[in-house]
Amino acid sequence: MNKLVEKDLKYVWHPCSQMKDYEDLPPIIIKRGKGVKLYDINNKEYLDIVSSWWCNLLGHSNSKINKEIKRQLDKLEHVIFANFSHEPAIKLCEELIKILPKGLCKFNFSDNGSASVECALKMAFQYHYQTGSPQKTKFMCLSDGYHGETIGALSVGMLDLYAKIYKPMLMDTIQINAPDCYRCPFGKCRDNCDVECFKFAEEQFEMHGAKTAGIIVEPILQGSAGMRIYPPLYLTKLRKLCDEYNVILIADEIATGFGRTGKMFAFDHANVSPDIMCISKGLTGGYMPMAITVTTQKIYDAFYDDYLKGKAFMHSHTYSGNPLGCSAALAVQNILREDNIVEKSNKTAIYLNEKLKERFLSHKNVGEIRSINLIHALELVKDKNTKEGFNPNLRIGYQIYKKALSKGLILRPLGNVLYFNPPLIINKKEIDKAIDICESAMEEILN
Repeated sequence: MNKLVEKDLKYVWHPCSQMKDYEDLPPIIIKRGKGVKLYDINNKEYLDIVSSWWCNLLGHSNSKINKEIKRQLDKLEHVIFANFSHEPAIKLCEELIKILPKGLCKFNFSDNGSASVECALKMAFQYHYQTGSPQKTKFMCLSDGYHGETIGALSVGMLDLYAKIYKPMLMDTIQINAPDCYRCPFGKCRDNCDVECFKFAEEQFEMHGAKTAGIIVEPILQGSAGMRIYPPLYLTKLRKLCDEYNVILIADEIATGFGRTGKMFAFDHANVSPDIMCISKGLTGGYMPMAITVTTQKIYDAFYDDYLKGKAFMHSHTYSGNPLGCSAALAVQNILREDNIVEKSNKTAIYLNEKLKERFLSHKNVGEIRSINLIHALELVKDKNTKEGFNPNLRIGYQIYKKALSKGLILRPLGNVLYFNPPLIINKKEIDKAIDICESAMEEILN
């Protein structure tokens, strides 16, 4: 075993991992990256088809982002963001306000997605407290949602894999059955339904709306649930329902923002705006830990008063508004705009969709291929007719992942769902190679 691997296993506790698995599959030590490719210490090449946990938006070691971070590094690395500011943060707000859904205009900086969600929950709670609705203390969320790993974020995330063991610690939240367009309880499909499943939201609002401060959703795409995609009409109806019950609508766009769904933000598909939006991951192109909770003037004004009135939002992070992160984010915005990245990715997505359907649509163990822009998911099933999934104890997705790794493809699964969520700059040749490896790995395991 390589000495670096030995030292890693001696010291490092890796995230979202059963470390005993590392006895069979030791950590892969990466020494460099370029574009959609990573290279380990033995110079083996890997296609990063999952964008290194969905955050690498424009490829590894992007020269333009590198340049801006280096330039900022020689000026200012960090400064306290209370009563101090700096040009990169101000410029970033100016750029983001041009592309955000209408009405979002106040920016609260933090350093990761979970922190951004915590900020949003506290902001919604305090808003109602200070505007004459102190009884609004509950939060609603969708089943199978995921919003991060802190206690508040886990409380509004309904995936047992992450939250079940901590339930005695969590807030008491109200769960709404989320859209499941593959196994729709109404026998509909996402392309021609009237989101009949929205009745579940209406029922919960009728029962609990009066005491609910906010609802948080992953718009259009529930990522960790298995890249589940649902119609934009659901968001349109939810916006109206929130207005009726005076409930803050929080959009978790941490994974869906900055072109991932074919538009700049997933909420753009519905032509409505949330009251609060959480953004991270692609914000800095995957370079720097940074997140922002963006809200409206109306919510901001509820906190604006003389200090002794006690209405200030006393929420802070040491690395709020970090200049290096802001510089990376500014570079990302410039690249997205100047190189027409989102428009180009929409065209590449058509190619990826056609190729995946060509290879896998008739596969006996692929129940559905769902997609939105470059994000594609293959749902593996034991029986295609009944939609019965594989026994999770078999870890079929994980077995395919290991086989694909050996062939040079990072295809980290979500249970028995294999997905592609590559950097937006991936090309057709790289797509072809990724599909070839995916197919080969699937056949070796499933046969």
